[in-house]
Amino acid sequence: MENHSYGQIIGNPQAPYLNELAHTGALATHYSAVAHPSLPNYLALIGGGTFGVTSDCTSCRVDAPNLGSEMDRSYIGWSAFMEAQPKQCFFGAFSGRYAKKHNPWAYFDNLHRDVCLRVDPLTSLDDSKLTDFTWITPDLCNDMHDCSVATGDAFLRRTVPGLLRGLGPRGALFITFDEGTTNNRVVTIAAGDGVRPGTYAGPYTHYSLLRTIEERFGLPLLGRSASAASMRAMFK
Repeated sequence: MENHSYGQIIGNPQAPYLNELAHTGALATHYSAVAHPSLPNYLALIGGGTFGVTSDCTSCRVDAPNLGSEMDRSYIGWSAFMEAQPKQCFFGAFSGRYAKKHNPWAYFDNLHRDVCLRVDPLTSLDDSKLTDFTWITPDLCNDMHDCSVATGDAFLRRTVPGLLRGLGPRGALFITFDEGTTNNRVVTIAAGDGVRPGTYAGPYTHYSLLRTIEERFGLPLLGRSASAASMRAMFK
């Protein structure tokens, strides 16, 4: 999700579903984004660094290991779905409500082939056949970037229940925001049968979420994820 600080979501009557998930799932109460604007945060989430990127550039490239390349090396199935992406193997900057700056997979040199094979429009998602790891980016309206909190909350209400069913008894779904506006403390919630409900006050960041994913799959710790606080306490 996009561009809302913690206090703009938690307790907001325009986000009843997100607040329901925060109440019934695991809520990180002191989770922070790592940069401004959007793109560096997305790169951090899958690469363990911002790689000198300080803008929402669309022609910049990153030559570094990342979550996708590490999963490929370990034969872990993964996929990514971009709402409003017009087709597979699309590297354009924008298309309608799709924005490349919210698709970090398209920036890594060693993922060019994967982008054409594993990154699909959201309409292709079958939540009854999820891969081991699945990433979803909503479009510029449903992620709350261009539209209201209520619009994004409604998208999650439509989308999340099927994902939770598809995850099975040990699965976990994380919902996070790229960055805040009033400050960079953002909402991050874990839901699913594999999650231990409650509030968690650790000093977490996007690097913590990456580390937690890496730990769950037994992958090397990339970049700054190696020194970040783990969120594994959220799991049963």
